[in-house]
Amino acid sequence: MSGLIVGFGRPDSLKIEEMFDKIRYRGPYLSGISINNRAIMAQNYLRADCPEAHPENDPVPVTHPGNKKSSICYDGQMGNSNDLCNTNGITQGPFKEERLILLLFKKYGHKMFQYLDDAIFAFVISDGETLFAARDLLGIKTLFYGRKNGSLYLSSELKSLIGITDDVYEFPPGYYMDGTGTLFRFAELSEQQPEILHSDPNEMAETIRDIIQRSFQNRVNFEVPTGSLLSGGIDSSVIAWLAGNAFRDKFGNGDRLKTFALGVGESEDIVCARLMADYIGSNHHELIVDLDQILEVLPQVIWSLESFDPSLVRSSVSNYLISKYAREQGMEILLSGEGGDEVFCGYLYLKDFPAEELFAQQMKCIGFLHNNASLRLDRMNLCNSVRVVTPLISGELLNYAMGIPAEYKQRPDGDEKIEKWIFRKAYEKLLPKEIVWRLKQEFSQGSGSANVLPAYFEARITDEELKEAQGSYPMVRSKEELYYFKIFIEHFGTGKAVGTVGQWIRL
Repeated sequence: MSGLIVGFGRPDSLKIEEMFDKIRYRGPYLSGISINNRAIMAQNYLRADCPEAHPENDPVPVTHPGNKKSSICYDGQMGNSNDLCNTNGITQGPFKEERLILLLFKKYGHKMFQYLDDAIFAFVISDGETLFAARDLLGIKTLFYGRKNGSLYLSSELKSLIGITDDVYEFPPGYYMDGTGTLFRFAELSEQQPEILHSDPNEMAETIRDIIQRSFQNRVNFEVPTGSLLSGGIDSSVIAWLAGNAFRDKFGNGDRLKTFALGVGESEDIVCARLMADYIGSNHHELIVDLDQILEVLPQVIWSLESFDPSLVRSSVSNYLISKYAREQGMEILLSGEGGDEVFCGYLYLKDFPAEELFAQQMKCIGFLHNNASLRLDRMNLCNSVRVVTPLISGELLNYAMGIPAEYKQRPDGDEKIEKWIFRKAYEKLLPKEIVWRLKQEFSQGSGSANVLPAYFEARITDEELKEAQGSYPMVRSKEELYYFKIFIEHFGTGKAVGTVGQWIRL
């Protein structure tokens, strides 16, 4: 996970430096700015992004080996990078993924995306005369753009653009852009459920385990200090279990994986994470916080997050605090179970829909990622200079899961439904039953922040204040959201920046 700033046309070099300075935390290890005719490109990296690179010897942005005029700014992760590099003759060394994308673009142009179906990315390529920018289909990697004085500016974060122009937009997921600023769609979420290939739940469970194991192995190597977030839910527990096994295989039984849990008091997450940590024998760390600590960091969280959505802010506070704590403990990479709810239909509201509507609702849910949950995943870790790795966000896993029958994702059980049933089934013999069959909770609910924040603002903002604000800003849905909204507009204004904010369907 890294940061990029690009100006194209007649960009102001001083403005580019100002923009770049606002996202220094995304890559304090290695950074650089290149000027090439109509393009100014700036890139930074964490050490965890490029452990093989050396700041003195490996300049960035990365250039094409056969054409030094062509450069790439890149933020991404590829699950199939080793296979693609081997197939395309990309040699060992730093920046393999960047060199691979430059090669694929040279060979295939805008048809290159068929090879990136197991990747999350935001990148910009330019030879100084042309520009090509793209963002992955799910929008896991963040990207924004704006225009000023005939020039196009792109950035990993909105805050860099706000200092340049009010004409700002979120770069849409599944699109690429040329130097004129024109957008072209290269992929979209399916409207039709794929043919269901398997009906045996045991076979499906085995395949799910195989895919997740492969995804984990392709993304995690422990080259830099790596820990695992552990909420005690099924998603983070599976990843922590896999990580614990891999950690012992690599370092022996004398060293233990570090796991990290946060709670507002003795929350349910704390209790369940403690149980899971004992089960895998991890070196477990707990961060217990109170309401005052949460309120203190809210302005920083909203500035970093660039959102005022209540559900997102609540969970982001927890994510910010535990990521900051883990960084203080020396972690450079945190493993996360993010993505399991989208892949296996874990959100509780999905239980309200009949089986025949579940696929469409799942695609709608996945469509919320790009300007909601993906922001938390990106920002709350990178603002603390931590790289996050998410093995459950895998193209292979999502493609397979889309063909699983609805009744195996939301399993009928009397008058109720068991969410993520097939995922739970896959690990029921490997993890404690208290973890496997624990009811789904959002991070903010399990950690406890969802309980304290709405009540706090309900007591401190009057009905009249909310009603008055809604007259001018009808998108504000609650007193809690009003408080976050006021902080947001202090930093980003009330213009087009507000339109980049994605609001979750539930408060």
